[in-house]
This record gives sequence, structure tokens and C-alpha cells, in this order.
Amino acid sequence: MSYEDEYDPLFDDPQDEKPQIFARRELVEIGHVPSEKRIVGRENEIQSVGQYLRPVVNDDAPSSFIIYGKTGTGKSLVSRHVAMRARASGERRGNRIGVVYIDCSQDSTETQAACSIARGLNEESSTGIAVPRTGLGRSHYYARLWDILDQRFDAVIIILDEIDRLKADDGEDNILMQLSRAREAGKTSVNIGIIGISNKINYRDRLNERVKSSFGDDELVFNPYDANQLRQIMEARRDAFVDGVIEEGVISKAAALAAREHGDARKAIRILRNAGEFAERNGYSTVREEHLDAAQKRAEVDRLQELLSGLTPHTKYALMGLATLTANNPEDEFRTSVIYDAYRSVCADAGSETLTLYRVRDLLREQSFLEIIESYHTGGGRGGGSYTVHQLLKEPEIVFECVDTGAEDE
Repeated sequence: MSYEDEYDPLFDDPQDEKPQIFARRELVEIGHVPSEKRIVGRENEIQSVGQYLRPVVNDDAPSSFIIYGKTGTGKSLVSRHVAMRARASGERRGNRIGVVYIDCSQDSTETQAACSIARGLNEESSTGIAVPRTGLGRSHYYARLWDILDQRFDAVIIILDEIDRLKADDGEDNILMQLSRAREAGKTSVNIGIIGISNKINYRDRLNERVKSSFGDDELVFNPYDANQLRQIMEARRDAFVDGVIEEGVISKAAALAAREHGDARKAIRILRNAGEFAERNGYSTVREEHLDAAQKRAEVDRLQELLSGLTPHTKYALMGLATLTANNPEDEFRTSVIYDAYRSVCADAGSETLTLYRVRDLLREQSFLEIIESYHTGGGRGGGSYTVHQLLKEPEIVFECVDTGAEDE
């Protein structure tokens, strides 16, 4: 068969015969920022973020602040939505406002984040400034960022999502210091507002005092959605599907499933999207309630892949070791030393040198912070000493799938 043939059975035949499920698939993609009418249950939060950003619209210095809340409570969605509205409103008044969104689980070092901020705000054709992805030192990325700001903007809003995963190159909170005090230090004449987003309510306690001073006490907390709000969120995305393909009860059940998981709207949307994709792949003409079970498992995999995407290979090896132990003993908790032995076996299979026991202990502690595992210190009984035990909070099969996928990507 020639590639120039008009008909290709791989793409042209059976797909065209399958019923159409999606009309606008982008509406159920996690990164999609919907219009205001599709944002449900976050009216007060939109107003609060708008109050913080209002000065930037009037060419004054915006406030920097931190938004807390569990995964899927609308923190990123509201921040991006309000920031874009602020930019549009400012432009109507003649103020040039830049907006850039950084996912700190991907750009987790200071140099990576500084590079992505500069690239996100740059327009090389107008500035004449090149910002390569690699090859420059941290100070050079900052220098180019200040030049870009002075050429293009009167103010910028920088959204740092999952800010708790941002690591400074030298162990300090330098990027927050650099950004929050850039104008004061004379590096740029542009007002800079920072929105930090974290799932960890104690994140601010980890900052050094100078950075805390820059942020002040400005904090917002987003509470989880309830089942009714989750149902409204998915009803607002119904037109992602061809009219009539979602059977009665599907949206209500998907909302109930997500409400059990701490009101996670991302998971609700994932479940609905994955149910549609299951129906599409298997040739169903409608999305049914029974499709939601497969969709829920897929949503768990998607979320864990999101969490694992920025982790080092050895963190994944440690999780693989714990998952292997858990698969054989589902109800058990495991001491660090036992997990370390399993980790060493995974490293041997991968042909990788092992880290020390103390370093693996630190890696496990980080996964406890991300709520992938649960860790706690316990006494070993009379004469037994004290030690730390760890328990996997995810299904081992999901960890195996995600780690294997991540290894292929790497």
C-alpha cells in the first residue's frame, strides 16, 4: 500500500464508522481555561483574587499572595481566568500587562523557572532578545527577563502553580526574592505581582523571613467543591459531547464519585472525559453509567502521572519498591529499611547505582508531603527502638503503570 493512497484502513475506516462522542473535546481537557459562565461555585474566590489584582489594572503595584487548597478546588483555573481579565481590562486603559503561568512541577529549579518566565513574556520579533531553553546561567536569564519587562510591559502577573515544588538552585527562595523585590532593587521599572499556588497549607512556614516579608500576610484558601457544585461544573461542560450521547444519571454519578475524593473538580472532569473516551474506543453510541468505573481508574492514573512527572528516577524506583511490597502485602506498612531493600532490587533491574539509605529516606519523606504515601514515626515496643513506617496511598497497579510510563518518557 502506498502512503499516497486515498484510503488508509488504519485511520479512515473503522473510526469513521464509529459513533461520534465528542463535539468539543477541549472543554474537558484539564488545562483548558473556560469562559466565566463555565466557572461554577467560585464567585467569591474570583472576587477575592480580583481585589488583589485590581491595582495592576490601574497601573499601581499589585499585591503578591498565596492561594491554598486541595487539588481540584479551582486555584489554577480562577488565577488564570482573573489574570487574563485583568490584562484585558488594563489594556483597555492603555496599560500593558503581561501574564505568564508556570507549572513548578515541570520547571522545578530556579533556573528553569526564570527561563520559562522570560520565554513566556518574550516576543523576540519585537524585543530582539533571544531566550534559549538551555545554555544560559541563572543570572543571564534574569538579566534578559528584566530587559524584556522594561521593553514590553507596565506590569506583569506571574502565576507559580505548585510553588511548593520549586527548588532554589542554592537552597534559598531566590526566585521569589528576585521577583518580589526586582523593582525595589532597580532591576526593572515594571510592577510585578506574584500568585503562588500550593496544595500545602503550611507552605508559607517554609519560606525565609525576607520572602515572607515580600508576600506579607496575603493568603486565600479555596475550599473543596460539594457534590452539587461538581454536578454543575460537569453540566457546564456537557456541550463537550455530541448532543444526547450522555445518558441520564452519568453526570450525577460522576459528581458523586469525585465528591468522595475531597471535592476534586479536576477528577470529576477527568472521569467524565475518560468515560467518553471509553465509549468512543469501544464503539458505544452513548456514555453510560457503567463506563464510569473504567473512567475512575483512568483518572487515578492520570492524576498520579501528574504528580510523578517532575520526580527523579530514584524517587520512582523507591515508589516502585514500595508498590511491589504492597502488592504482596496489601494491608501492611513497611519500615524504611525494608523499602530500601526493595528499592535496591528495582535499581539492579534498571541497571542503576543505588543511593544511600539516608537519601532514600528523604525521598520517601517527600512523597509523604505529596500524599502519595503516608509516613509516621513509631516506637518498636520494649527494647525495639523507634523507626518510621510507610504505607502506599495509591493502588500498586496504578504506580506500576505510571512509573513504567515515566521511564519510557525519560
